[in-house]
Amino acid sequence: MASANPGMTMADPAPFLPRPFSLYLDCCRFLAAVLVVASHFGPFGAIVAPRGSWWLNLGRESVVVFFVLSGFVIAYTTERKNAGLRDYCVARCTRIYSVALPLVLLGFAIAAVLVLTQQAAPGQFYQLAKPWLYLPLHLLFMGELWTVSEPPPLLGPYWSLGYEVWYYVLFGAAFYLRGLRRLAVVGSLLVFVGPKLWLLLPVWLAGVASYHWQKTHTIARPLARAGWILSLALLAAYKMNGLDATLRALALSSWPFPDLPLKSADRCLADYLVCSLVVLNFLCAKNADFRGLLRVERPVRWLASYTFTLYLVHALVMQVWLMVYPHRQSSAGDVLALVAAIVGATLLIGQLTERRKGWFETVFAWLAARLPSSGGTDGAKLIR
Repeated sequence: MASANPGMTMADPAPFLPRPFSLYLDCCRFLAAVLVVASHFGPFGAIVAPRGSWWLNLGRESVVVFFVLSGFVIAYTTERKNAGLRDYCVARCTRIYSVALPLVLLGFAIAAVLVLTQQAAPGQFYQLAKPWLYLPLHLLFMGELWTVSEPPPLLGPYWSLGYEVWYYVLFGAAFYLRGLRRLAVVGSLLVFVGPKLWLLLPVWLAGVASYHWQKTHTIARPLARAGWILSLALLAAYKMNGLDATLRALALSSWPFPDLPLKSADRCLADYLVCSLVVLNFLCAKNADFRGLLRVERPVRWLASYTFTLYLVHALVMQVWLMVYPHRQSSAGDVLALVAAIVGATLLIGQLTERRKGWFETVFAWLAARLPSSGGTDGAKLIR
């Protein structure tokens, strides 16, 4: 088949990722979600975090892992699976809305029940007064644009989707569109999303760059294993010495636009440092030959299939638990019961979300089939 644009050739299929490395990335995905959950036990009031327990405060670093991993995986899947813009859109909508849509609706519903049963004050969930405004805002992931900072009721971790989804959109436009159309669309999108998303875009793009680098470069196994250990040691030293707080303060003090508050991007300088460590970790892991992970492939894949649900649902469960149950921070039984509730809710809701993506894919494929043709972007994938 001939190329649709002059000077372009058909792309060779991207090589499959080695199974040990793919499993390692799944391990990172699940561990990052667990660390986000752990990081909320103290701030939400479920436990009194011991002094110096930096390992219970790795939530933001875990979000950076998600961003780098997201860019890496999207770069891979666009080469391997998504032949055109329409396929890409169906795949991304399926992945995101299969979890986000049910949980946003559930968050609004549970918030309404809490207010009606007087477990929460009406002002605590002000979004309920204007569902016609806030539901579309959240379902279109517009909660972090420019000066906006609006998570849905009971779903605080949802903020990161306000970044990641727009990075999907930007990447899709840059990858599949061509010429002046690409420049116009990408430029318009950058203006639309605002400076907070600009600041964290390099973190996501580092995942894309990492994917392309590892396709053509290798690291000797002893050096790769040493680099992998070094990345973890540096991350521990970074947290133990409070460098994250120092860099956060520096970002806030040096930001020159007071009318455009950083809000969720106020840790951007720290995020860049953590991003470099995550990239080093991934690139070294690719060449470290962690074939021992193949022995636990099935449980790792199974756990990873619930990651997105766990990431969003835990905050909802934790907040409802603390509102309706007389939780005692010092009670190991209460803390374990809360953990069990989070696990149970994740498994139950995951059966209707991540484990049933095929339902959502059918719907989005049906909708996409009724859209006008996008020209040369629905056929075979092209490379620049």
